[in-house]
Amino acid sequence: MLAEGALAAGCRFFAGYPITPASEVYEVMMRELPARGGLALSAPDEISSLCYCVGASLRGLKALTATSGPGWALIIETVQYALMTETPVVVALVQRLGPSTGGATQGAQGDVWLAEFSTSGGYTLPVFSPSNAAECFELAVHAFNWSERLRTPVVLLSDKEVGMTSEVVDDAALQVPALANRKGATPHADYTPYALDEPDGVPGFAAVGGEIKVTATGSAHDQRGRLRKNSPEVIEVLLHLERKIAAHAEEMALVRADLDPEARCLLISYGVTARAARQAVGKLRSEGSRISFLQIQSLFPIPQRWLERATRGVEFVFVAEENLTGQYGAALAPFLSRQQVYGINKIGSLISPKEIARTMQGVMA
Repeated sequence: MLAEGALAAGCRFFAGYPITPASEVYEVMMRELPARGGLALSAPDEISSLCYCVGASLRGLKALTATSGPGWALIIETVQYALMTETPVVVALVQRLGPSTGGATQGAQGDVWLAEFSTSGGYTLPVFSPSNAAECFELAVHAFNWSERLRTPVVLLSDKEVGMTSEVVDDAALQVPALANRKGATPHADYTPYALDEPDGVPGFAAVGGEIKVTATGSAHDQRGRLRKNSPEVIEVLLHLERKIAAHAEEMALVRADLDPEARCLLISYGVTARAARQAVGKLRSEGSRISFLQIQSLFPIPQRWLERATRGVEFVFVAEENLTGQYGAALAPFLSRQQVYGINKIGSLISPKEIARTMQGVMA
């Protein structure tokens, strides 16, 4: 469904290298994209796959690649090139157990930090995280929309269980947002590829090889794309890369909130673990506990206003995720300074609703 969502979003170029558990995306795109008038390439490695996608995007095509943890580690340099050149591209990162080549057929949610904090300078990459097949479709459309609107790389952070589970989806029930396309530049002799008309605005896009001469460099540059060293204009361009994301953070926020105004505790989760978390909340509520639940679909930028709303009057916050150290919980911690925060963590297998409920009961007793 992630591949189908990409196709529905207008993706017309895919390049990939088969890697478990992202190979289903590769398989569908290789089969379906050419049949729908697009181009799908089998790359010799993950680095080449994203480079192909960046090149296609620079020509104006919506582009996707799919990989897992080892492949993501290889393509980080190209992700940063896309960030610096303001090239829209979507990367489906389907997590598996790590580190290194890890467990190719074992699930995990251990790539949160690797995905979000991989850029030199700590720039925010928008990251969306589906928990089921329907969300894979819907969030793929959102990922492409924001990549196009903000001219930025966007990550679809799935996991092995979501990526390789067969589910029935009611097409009529899918929430499909209106499609967005990058803003085009008006051809003129004095075209400025990285013009900053507004500090948090997005420059108009001109395709490489078109009517307008385009400079696309990964080096620090001024608004014309000329290499400069630490000039005020270069610093403004670098600041702009973060400002344009921050300016749209709340608009980008996607959650599924099930809040109880009388709750004294809040359970937060994402991805496949959110499914178990939702069941745990139902069990605890049936036993008389007042609990709020927040499934976060847009992990980054962190949805601060939703956190503020969900934690009003709350004493305890639990973050359930399938990794060793509580990666997303640590990212949320600065925004949860008034609550006691507990991680519910595990590696090697899914976290069960019973395990989540037992941990929460032990703290609240």
